[in-house]
Amino acid sequence: MSSLSRWDDLAPRLMSAAVMLAVGALAVALGGLPFLILCALIGAGMVWELSRMIAPQEKGLALALAAAAALAVLLARLAPGGTGLAMLLLPSVLGGWRLPRNRAVFAAFALAIGLATFGLSHFRDASGPGIILWLLLVVIATDVFGYFAGKSLGGPKFWPAVSPKKTWSGTAAGWLAAGAVGFVFSLLTPAGPGLVLLSMLVSFAGQMGDIAESAVKRRLGVKDSSNLIPGHGGLFDRFDAILGATLFMLLISLFVSVPQVSP
Repeated sequence: MSSLSRWDDLAPRLMSAAVMLAVGALAVALGGLPFLILCALIGAGMVWELSRMIAPQEKGLALALAAAAALAVLLARLAPGGTGLAMLLLPSVLGGWRLPRNRAVFAAFALAIGLATFGLSHFRDASGPGIILWLLLVVIATDVFGYFAGKSLGGPKFWPAVSPKKTWSGTAAGWLAAGAVGFVFSLLTPAGPGLVLLSMLVSFAGQMGDIAESAVKRRLGVKDSSNLIPGHGGLFDRFDAILGATLFMLLISLFVSVPQVSP
């Protein structure tokens, strides 16, 4: 492989990332219903992709499951007193009932997607835009620095049986980049120095989300979850790390206070 061919996907990746960042930044700044709708749409798209990967011939079912996923997140957030949280199970139950195969895989990931998109909206409303900015920057820094370090340095693979392209050099570079993001936020906000370690743990959780999605794709024999995003594949390919990072933060929030990462 020539040195130039290794970077031939960089331009579409950067262009797609710029569009996603612009849309995401506007929604995060607005918060409330606009951000909730964006989260619900992203979750619906990921569930649609997951269903299509499992049963590509069931196009109508994929759309129905996507609609159920969006509705579940909206109701979970808008229903009073958290009574709508049980709705997050709706796509998993429907998929487990109607899909012809890999029902457990679908049910687990559909629930994870629902929890993560619910969690993003919850964190934005409860703690302000700073926590979403920090979380996204940790994931983006992990991905960008891991991408360049892995392409440039190469070396031993992190988990070749599941993710053949992920290297230890890229993985470690992602941790360091995430720690740097945490360090900057710890200087500019009341979060404190503990945010450096937390950022690195969130980075690892995001990488595990990426690994989990890679495992599903290998199990189902597909390269990308879809081709919706040029240079990135599908929504599931792009947001798998955010999925893992957000689920980790939801777990952490059960035991400790969410860090104050707004100035």
